[in-house]
Amino acid sequence: MFIRAYLRASTEDQFADRAKEMLEQFVQERGHKIASYYRENISGTKLDRPELGRLLMDSHRNDILLVEQIDRLTRLSNSDWMTLKKLIEQHELRIVSLDVPTSWQALSDKDPSQADPITRAVISAINNMLIDLMAAMSHKDWLSRRQKVLYYRQIKKLSIRETADATGYSCSQVCRIQVIYKQNK
Repeated sequence: MFIRAYLRASTEDQFADRAKEMLEQFVQERGHKIASYYRENISGTKLDRPELGRLLMDSHRNDILLVEQIDRLTRLSNSDWMTLKKLIEQHELRIVSLDVPTSWQALSDKDPSQADPITRAVISAINNMLIDLMAAMSHKDWLSRRQKVLYYRQIKKLSIRETADATGYSCSQVCRIQVIYKQNK
């Protein structure tokens, strides 16, 4: 079992490595080490991510795809999330996310195929449901952020700086959201 940490930030001015130390500590506490890191600065709303693709290609059966939070893996629409999830399943990766405690069992030293089949099925079902729920919530959060920016910019007619102050986002994030909105119009 190799642990493959996926570190993603949405933009170039954000720092993808910010969670590295936390992930290292998390796996060390469970007696493991991270085998490789995959870093990229690209929106979680994009399905085509080179480093995530490389992680999938490098992986082997029962490897761990480790993320700080599910939103680091996805802010995808439901259909795109199902596509990514299918790719992860085809590569037989197990997702471990610090914000989904049921996923932590994948770091157990026990061979997953040796666990009690009923317990394994129940934990797997709960884990998959929670990951799907977190993926949907991540996408909903992204849509909500976009709506806030559009409201302040288009309805309230605030400047980029005023919109950033009102929403708590950076000026560059406000601009990116506007660009995405215009592209999808």
